Amino acid sequence: MPSDTPALPKLLLTAPEAARALSISPRALWALTAPRGPIPCVRLGSRVLYSPDALRRFIDQQQGGSGNE
Repeated sequence: MPSDTPALPKLLLTAPEAARALSISPRALWALTAPRGPIPCVRLGSRVLYSPDALRRFIDQQQGGSGNE
């Protein structure tokens, strides 16, 4: 029986999900992850997770420096 409660949006993405969202490889994402790069991450135990908002800010920063506004 289907649930009547709406699905909650994901608050954090795994590394493969974040890499897929950015259309880059997980290895490229790792190189861009703080402290090596500009993308902040959330560490929960041994898991490395990414905020969709942080990924959007990273994209905005990249577009801002490209001159294609």
